[in-house]
Amino acid sequence: MIRDVKKALRVLRRIFVVLLLLAVLLLILCLDGVDTRPYLREPYRTETTGRLRASAETNTVSRGELSAGFGRAKLTPTVNAPQDSPAEGKFRSLPLAGYGNRQGRPAQGVHDDLYVKAVALQVGDRLGVMIGADALIIPPEVTALAAQRLQKEAGLSREQIYLSATHTHSSLGGWGEGIVAESFAGKFQPGARVWFAGCIVAAVSNAISDLKPAQFGHGRFAAPQFIRNRVVGELGRVDPEFSFIVLKQNDGKFGVLGAFGAHATVLPSGLMEFSADYPGCWQRAVEKQTGGLAVFLAGGVGSHSPVPGDKAFAGAERMGQALANTLLEQLPRTPLTNSVTFGMFGLDVTMPPFNARVTDGIRLRPWLAKKLLPASGHSFLQVFRLDDALWVSTPCDFSGELALGIKDSFRVRGKHLTITSFNGDYVGYVILPRYYHLDGYEPRVMSFFGPYVPDYFEDLIRSMSLGLAEK
Repeated sequence: MIRDVKKALRVLRRIFVVLLLLAVLLLILCLDGVDTRPYLREPYRTETTGRLRASAETNTVSRGELSAGFGRAKLTPTVNAPQDSPAEGKFRSLPLAGYGNRQGRPAQGVHDDLYVKAVALQVGDRLGVMIGADALIIPPEVTALAAQRLQKEAGLSREQIYLSATHTHSSLGGWGEGIVAESFAGKFQPGARVWFAGCIVAAVSNAISDLKPAQFGHGRFAAPQFIRNRVVGELGRVDPEFSFIVLKQNDGKFGVLGAFGAHATVLPSGLMEFSADYPGCWQRAVEKQTGGLAVFLAGGVGSHSPVPGDKAFAGAERMGQALANTLLEQLPRTPLTNSVTFGMFGLDVTMPPFNARVTDGIRLRPWLAKKLLPASGHSFLQVFRLDDALWVSTPCDFSGELALGIKDSFRVRGKHLTITSFNGDYVGYVILPRYYHLDGYEPRVMSFFGPYVPDYFEDLIRSMSLGLAEK
């Protein structure tokens, strides 16, 4: 009996050793140290700067009389339909995108309609469109579908398509595939992508069809009472600037684009109705007073939360209406011109290896992170220039704090730069490097590509914007 027990113990020890070795091997295969090599001489930067130099040599602007057109398409899906019909926006059920703790529950109704809105701009032979969607982000798969159709139907290249989202956390979900994407957008439904892309195409087509001679102006105002630093509070800074572009067709029709850096998270996760949050309230208020089109684009929302002064829909209405009122006061004092310098610059960006961390210094190996995260090895940066206004689109929650230094450096050159987020791809949060080693959602969970992406993106944005501004 004793001999049998000893034999069993020896077998158990061997099994334990084997399992321990397998666990160690698994950790070696799956985990690695965070890559902290300086980015300046890394292959991904060399590839991207090579493309940057080649594009800068051929990039041009047009100077002349402006034409502008406005378009929209209703993005609100119909839920509780008898059967799915994605081309018509009809679904038996569809989750809301935005908050992980909703656990993919379906939307229960509509509080206010969602839209995709577009402004077409043309000077000479240069045509571009600026698009804002009442959505959490513009997923890359949706971008690919829309861009393919716009290339075929309107002859637009990716460089001509400037995308952004309001970042409302109460818009349609179902468009994300994989563990991470489905955690905040609900269970994947291929039809959601078809519907979303179709709305983008429809809004752009309507805008191009509406092109008419127009005037352009731009401005900005500070709204510090509605924004706070959500990472370090008063220890950090915020970008309180609300930037806007105003366009007026010669027949009197208005179009306004606005960008602000506060997250569209006034509405809590417990509300299960479709809504555009405070950006939707802003758009409706501006459209009511101007009779035109109002398009909201999320600014540098990384690290920035809203301060609405009230809860839920009352807070969204209060904040959106107040921002609209200040804008409407600015419009009569905004100089307009029909003679405009217009140009655009799009850049394919090679990203660093993934640095998805499980602790401050340990990451998942890039091959494993690639399977889990909704990002790829390439992304996209873009600049639109309208006279001395430069609008930069980024594929992320771009830090409003990081934007401050970039904007200041162009302001001393007499240029006014605005940075927007969610340009049709998504690479996580890009925030100040000094926050990288903090715990928390933005610095730890959502900083997908390591400590040098903020510096890398800043260098590229400065080079692209300066090159276009000096044309």
